[in-house]
Amino acid sequence: MGDGLETVRLDRWHDADFELLRRLNAPEMTDHLGGPETEWEVFGRHQRYLSYTEPGVVEMFVVEVDGERIGTIGYWERTWRDEAVYETGWTVLPGFQGRGVATAAARALVARLRDVAGRRFLYAFPSVDHPASNAVCRKAGFTLLGETDFLYPRVPSMRVCEWRLDLDPP
Repeated sequence: MGDGLETVRLDRWHDADFELLRRLNAPEMTDHLGGPETEWEVFGRHQRYLSYTEPGVVEMFVVEVDGERIGTIGYWERTWRDEAVYETGWTVLPGFQGRGVATAAARALVARLRDVAGRRFLYAFPSVDHPASNAVCRKAGFTLLGETDFLYPRVPSMRVCEWRLDLDPP
């Protein structure tokens, strides 16, 4: 649930979700990630998302609110500080931001991942200049480990907050 007014659910990525991905590629949605991708890059991302269907390794979901497809969230394996972990990321259309939707989606992702996880930790790396995503991490139960420099595909180096969530708490 978001703020109690809407139902948030995760659904598998479908071919028809290409248009959603195009909407999420708007300049105001991607300024903290190096700006919008080209149409070809968005198509390539869509094709990758369609293939991200291996529970416990990599999955990509559409965030639904009351049946409307309004964002994305997923996780994937990576190596961080010489340890095999998961990373997560999300985005929600502007009209649904600030309503608890991304936090509810992150909680739902964590619950799902706990059932299939082969790694202990889930990380998120929002920009230090992105207070909304940092708030999602805090509200979803992640622990702030500090700030670090991080390489994103479209940004050579970005200062991020390093958030970690233990998928196998004591």
